[in-house]
Amino acid sequence: MDITRTEVLTIKGVITLFSITNDTGSKIELSTVGAGITRIVVPDKNGTMTDVVLGYENEADYFYDSPCAGKTPGRFANRISKAEFNIDGKTYNLTKNDGENSLHGGPEGFHNQIWDYEIIDGGVRFSRLSPDGEEGYPGNLQVAVTYLWNDDNSLDIIYEAETDSATIINLTNHAYFNLGGSGNSDILDHVLTINSSRRVQSDDHDIPTGKILSVERTPFDFRRPKALGKDMFVDFENIVIGKGYNHYFLIDNNNGIAASLYSEKSGIVVEIETDMPGLMLYTGNWLDDSPVGRGGHVYHDHDGVAIECQFPPDAPNHASFPSTLLRPGEKYKHFIRYAFS
Repeated sequence: MDITRTEVLTIKGVITLFSITNDTGSKIELSTVGAGITRIVVPDKNGTMTDVVLGYENEADYFYDSPCAGKTPGRFANRISKAEFNIDGKTYNLTKNDGENSLHGGPEGFHNQIWDYEIIDGGVRFSRLSPDGEEGYPGNLQVAVTYLWNDDNSLDIIYEAETDSATIINLTNHAYFNLGGSGNSDILDHVLTINSSRRVQSDDHDIPTGKILSVERTPFDFRRPKALGKDMFVDFENIVIGKGYNHYFLIDNNNGIAASLYSEKSGIVVEIETDMPGLMLYTGNWLDDSPVGRGGHVYHDHDGVAIECQFPPDAPNHASFPSTLLRPGEKYKHFIRYAFS
C-alpha cells in the first residue's frame, strides 16, 4: 500500500491531498476539505483503469460547491425542517440555507471545513472538533472519519463521534458515482438494486411528511435490478418537480448488502454495505453549473448518482424515525463499505 501526500494553498488555508494505491494498482484520492473522496480509480471489464466518482479540476472548488461532491456533510447530513429541533424541551435554531430549512449542517458545515488528519496503515483518519453552537448545534462534538483502502478494491469508511452535551448527528459520504467513467456519460443506464421495501415519503421541498410507505408498485421499487432512468421521470409524487430521485429508503436488513450499482458499459459494479438504517438516493438532479470537472469536463444533471447511507432526513422532528440523538457518555460509530469489482 502506497500513500502520498500533497499540500495546496487556497484562500481558506492549506489543504492536504492524499493518494492511496493498493497492491493491484487501484487507487483512491482524499482531501482534508470536508474529509472527502476526490477520486476512485478501479479497472473496468477490459482492465482499463477508470475513475468512477465525479471530481473537480481545481481542488479549491470543493469549498462551497452545491453538489457537496465526495465530502462528509454534517453535523447533520440532509435536511432539517424549518431549521429547528428540540432536545429535552429546548428548541435549537439552525442556520437556514435551503429556503426555510437547514441542509447538510448549514453553509459552514463539516463539508466546508479543513479537517485535521493522521496517516494510518492502509488509509487516513480525519478529525475535527465541532464547537458548541457551531451553526446552532449544541455540544462540543469530537468527530472522526477514517478511510481504509483494501487490496480487494473495497473502501471502508468509519464514522465516530462523542459529545459533552446532548446533540444530534447524522454523517454520510456524498460521492457521486459514474461507473462508466467520470465525465463520460450520464447514469440513466446504471442498474441499481436496493434492499428496501419501505421508503420515507417527502413533500415537494424534500421534507419528510412522516409517512413510511411501501415501495411496491411504485417507481421506488428497486428490490430487483432496475435501470435508474426507467421510472425516473414518471409523474409520481415529487419525482417530476425534483427532476429525479431524491428519496430515503429504509434498509430491510442492515447487516448485509444495502445496495448495488452496475454499469453494463464498463462492467464495474459497486456493492454498498452499512450498519445505518437506510440510504438516500440522489440522482444528481441539479448538477448543472457545478465546478469544472477533471479534464475540463462540464457536468450536467444526472451525470452522477449519490447513494448516501445515513439516518433519515429530519429525523429529530419525527419520533417514529430512527433516533439521531447523541448524549454524553455515548459513542456514535457507524460504517459504510464500497466494494468494487
